[in-house]
Amino acid sequence: MSFEDPTASAVEMARALADGEVSAEELFDQAVARIEALDGPVNAVVVRDFDRAREAALAADAALARGERRPLLGVPMTIKEAFDLEGLPTTWGLEPFRDYRPGADSTVAARLKAAGAVILGKTNVPPFLGDWQSVNPIYGRTNNPLDLSLSPGGSSGGSAAALAAGMVPLEFGSDIGGSIRVPAAFCGVVGHKPSYGLVPQTGHKPPGVEGGLAPPLGVVGPMARTIEDLELALDVTAGPDGEEAEGYRLSLPESRIAEVGGLRVLLLTRHPLAPVDREIVAALEAKAEALRRAGAQVTRSSARLPDPGLAHQTYLRILMTVMSRGAPPSPDTPHAHAYLEALDIQANLRRQWRAVFEEVDVVMAPVLGTVAFPHIAPQGDWSSRRLMINGVEESFDDQLAWVGMASFGGLPATSVPVGRTVGGLPIGAQIIGPYLGDRTALGAARLIQDL
Repeated sequence: MSFEDPTASAVEMARALADGEVSAEELFDQAVARIEALDGPVNAVVVRDFDRAREAALAADAALARGERRPLLGVPMTIKEAFDLEGLPTTWGLEPFRDYRPGADSTVAARLKAAGAVILGKTNVPPFLGDWQSVNPIYGRTNNPLDLSLSPGGSSGGSAAALAAGMVPLEFGSDIGGSIRVPAAFCGVVGHKPSYGLVPQTGHKPPGVEGGLAPPLGVVGPMARTIEDLELALDVTAGPDGEEAEGYRLSLPESRIAEVGGLRVLLLTRHPLAPVDREIVAALEAKAEALRRAGAQVTRSSARLPDPGLAHQTYLRILMTVMSRGAPPSPDTPHAHAYLEALDIQANLRRQWRAVFEEVDVVMAPVLGTVAFPHIAPQGDWSSRRLMINGVEESFDDQLAWVGMASFGGLPATSVPVGRTVGGLPIGAQIIGPYLGDRTALGAARLIQDL
């Protein structure tokens, strides 16, 4: 395991550390060298904490020498800028908060450190985590390491770019409108949007907001280059915190499936609101055929699916309310009764999804209707933007319909590469599982990726 081989996974690094094949200090040095050598044109790791990280690596080596074993002991990683790390900036890309420094770690950061991770720094985001690209007035623009002219996705764009460039093996992002799944798809890595509420959001909040309610729809979750690393990171971060931890304990169901044979997949490639590029459809159809040949059951429709138009409209109503937090009320801000009605619709939709997952194990769908696109000027709202899909200019914000399926349902969804375009860009699919069926979604994603 060396600087010349940047593809090692977190699981492989942890095993090598435990076996004495490499030291945490050596892995730290290799990761820092890669960041310093590669990050200039990519601009992914925008907050660096190398001095404290070196101390953490040396402490990990001392712990290993004492015989301690922890899941990530000595493994280097980075984390999305939106997570609080004591003493480091948490700006969410917002100029007024350039100098904000939290006084404590987020729950996710604390749990990763407790598992032994060496956190090297923080990765770039768009303002208020509100874009499928990652550019802001504080840190500038992050570019896709596969093609610098393209977006790496957002809002966890710096996270995906750092992984794709081989700087680190593991990252942690967040997702309310595809912010883990889209960057993973654009950069050819993997990411997991957990079931709603599975991983605590404490310390993942807009700057200056202390305490308060975790936002509806939003989740935090791992990103990596292998499904095994996603599973490991989820294991060490999931479960209640705070007062809920006084009475609740997590017991996630095991994966429904252990092999491809018998896996029940619902393939969705059409949505009435969000067109999909032909190459993405072809990649998903090819994967579906490979699944069928391997013994899986693949269907393309279900009478139990929620109404896609109503689901998308109501998802947007809640999403826009969350994203307007702290701003003065506008004509688009729903009043209390309308908001409660939206929550009622969501509850009914979740029951419908539960019925769907009585028929199938997972849903396989596009992450978005497009692969990584050229950088777009960040000014202006989404309604004025267009994406070129199948030679036609299409609505930018309508593409939220694809990522909104899992977000509105509170469902786990694993973003995994399933092919490449003729031009060589990665194509991602999201593998959606039943609520709290995170191990099923991850297990199916591994099987699908390996075909």
